[in-house]
Amino acid sequence: MHLEAIHYAAGGRGYTGYLADGSGGRAAPGVLVIHEAGGLTEQTRKRAAQLAEAGYVAFAMDMFGPEFEPPTPGDPEAMAKAQAVVRTLRDDVAELRARVTAALGVLQDRAHVDAERLAAVGYCLGGAVAVELARTGAPLRAAVGFHAGILPGTTEEDAAIRAKVLLCHGAEDPVVPLAQIVEFTERLSAAGKDWQLHVYGGVGHSFTNPLIDAFGFPGFRYDETADRRSWAAMLHLFGEVF
Repeated sequence: MHLEAIHYAAGGRGYTGYLADGSGGRAAPGVLVIHEAGGLTEQTRKRAAQLAEAGYVAFAMDMFGPEFEPPTPGDPEAMAKAQAVVRTLRDDVAELRARVTAALGVLQDRAHVDAERLAAVGYCLGGAVAVELARTGAPLRAAVGFHAGILPGTTEEDAAIRAKVLLCHGAEDPVVPLAQIVEFTERLSAAGKDWQLHVYGGVGHSFTNPLIDAFGFPGFRYDETADRRSWAAMLHLFGEVF
């Protein structure tokens, strides 16, 4: 599947994302794909390609900008830089939302995207970003988070969510305790929102990333079964909303 590099701007800064068009020339749902805390990598682009193969138009956005280099195993300096970038964005939710909103605009403007059928999916940090996009009242039909950390938010922001929410989480995640996710779903229930939580026993953080084990982080490990099941859950939700 061909991926088209698209240059766009947010807040006066340039970014490059990658678009995979599986529409076949017809109006199709658009899916924004938001990367992990390690940045926009080949793994994220592969997810966009997979979505295109399923008939969607997918845009793998960039949250960090061109000066950021995704860390590799055995490079603690690069990893520390990535963690600093993540902390900065988590502390500046307005900036985080501005970047993801700009990327959604790129997707909405594509010729083959049906702007009435949109979704956002994110991994790790990207899952939190997908939720923050939904909290802006963006016209999403679905927001999906894989091993996502959820930012605090407010009751009013949760009430603004228009999307159906799907969260796929490892029961043994050492970074995002399951209690944090359950607390968020309770708030969604209080706001009358449609949500699902899929919890995978014995599964840790970053379970969708086949390359994560090489980093050696305690509790971070790929799980092929949870990866497959969570992807199927996402596609099932898309079948409902699209």
